[in-house]
Parts: sequence; C-alpha cells; structure tokens
Amino acid sequence: MLLQRVITALVLLAILLPALFASNPMWFALLTLVMIAAAGWEWSRLNGKPGAPALAFGAALAAACAATFYVVGFQVPAWCWWLAGGLWVLGGVRALAVGVAGWPRLSPALRLLLGAVLLWAAWLALVVARQRGINFLLSAMCLVWMADVAAYFAGKTFGRRKLAPAISPGKSWEGAIGGLVGVIVLGVVWVHVIDLRLPVDSPSMYTVLVQRLGLVSLLALVFLSAMSVVGDLFESLVKRAAGAKDSSQLLPGHGGVLDRVDALLPVLPLALALTSL
Repeated sequence: MLLQRVITALVLLAILLPALFASNPMWFALLTLVMIAAAGWEWSRLNGKPGAPALAFGAALAAACAATFYVVGFQVPAWCWWLAGGLWVLGGVRALAVGVAGWPRLSPALRLLLGAVLLWAAWLALVVARQRGINFLLSAMCLVWMADVAAYFAGKTFGRRKLAPAISPGKSWEGAIGGLVGVIVLGVVWVHVIDLRLPVDSPSMYTVLVQRLGLVSLLALVFLSAMSVVGDLFESLVKRAAGAKDSSQLLPGHGGVLDRVDALLPVLPLALALTSL
C-alpha cells in the first residue's frame, strides 16, 4: 500500500508541477478542470446517482466552470467568494449538525446542486489564486496541509476528547488545536522568511492578510484552519452516509479526488474573500 501511495504521488507531481509552474496559467486551469470533473463524478456517485448520470454530472460541472471562466476570466467579483464562504459556513455547519443520518434525508437534487456550487466555486478560486501568483496559491494550500499534518501528530500524542466521533472517530479537539498552532507557525515563517528572503513571484496569502488586517490576521488564520476541518468532516459525513470508505479509487493508495481536496474546498474561496478586505 505504501509503495502504491508513493508511486501515485510521484505520478501526480509529475503531472501537476509542470502545469503549476508553466508561464501560462491556462495550463493549470485546464488540468484542474479535469480534476474538478472527476470530483463531480465522485460527488454524484456518493449521492445516489452512479453510472451515466455521474459521468454527465462531472461533464456538466466542467462545462459550467469553463463557461464561467470564459465570461469573467480571472476577474471574479469579491462578493462571489463571500457568497461561497457563507454557504460553507452556514451549509457546512448545518450539515455537520444534522449528521450522517440527516444527510440522506435531503433531496438528491439539492445535494447535487450543493456539490456543484461548492466544487464550481473551489475551481474558480483555485485558478484565480494561481493567477495572483504561485506563492499565493501554495501558501493557501500549505495552510490546509499543515493543519492536517500538525493535527495528526498532535492528536496521536495528546488526543483524548473526540471532535466528531460519529463522523470521523480519529479526530480530536487536541488535534484540531495542534493543527491551528501549526498553521500560525507556518504563517509566521512564510511572512518573515519565505516572502522576505526567497525569490517568490508574489506576496503570500499570509503577507496579504497581515498587510490588510494587521493582528486580526491571526483570527483569519484561526477561521481558515477551522474551516479546513469543516471541509474534511463534511466529506467524511457524505462518505459515511453513502457507506463508502473513499470517494473513489481514481488515485490508487489515496482514494479519490475529493479525498485529497476536501479541506481545500472551503479554504480557497474564503482565502480570496478575506484577502479582498
């Protein structure tokens, strides 16, 4: 299993890195459009519409993303990010409140629509963040990865109180706090070391937040870290409601696309919303 995970990770990096660092950001947009179509296919399957309907849903989602980008390009109004962020805060928290048993009681059409909107917003945020700069995009993505890695080690070491035992038994409050501490440390390092001493192509998300919000930027990091947990738990809830361990087997050893991007889905739009203040 470990060898399989490593091979899959290396193949993904070999595909993603050239697109990410290409001078034309459209290559990255096109590659991630394929990924968001795959995520849409997975979402449909998890919500009771497998087979041909799932393929159609993924294709329609990709077409909607491409059409939106054709109309607005990289100039997405800030209110779109706030709208997507508000949907995550209200809808995500509400979904976690109703729990695994309550999710299937929502109509399939509503669940599909919700997934389409959230994935659509995440893809737009991804390509707009790339347009702002590779450093900006990586700083936002690394927030999620740091929150996850630090939470894992803090939970393993100190975890006692379960965060959401019915949804994700492995998560603890101590792990979540450890993830937050890791994010704050990462932000300090990025602002004072990476952005100042390395030849980056743009200010990071952390530097932009500090410039615009001052000390309030710490609260912004707390919020983003918490929302990364909400994204992770939300996808776990949907999988449990569907009786699935992974969103798919598209990425051998890693599960599916949704398994890899779940925590990024709320963080990317919210990062753009907060940096628009």
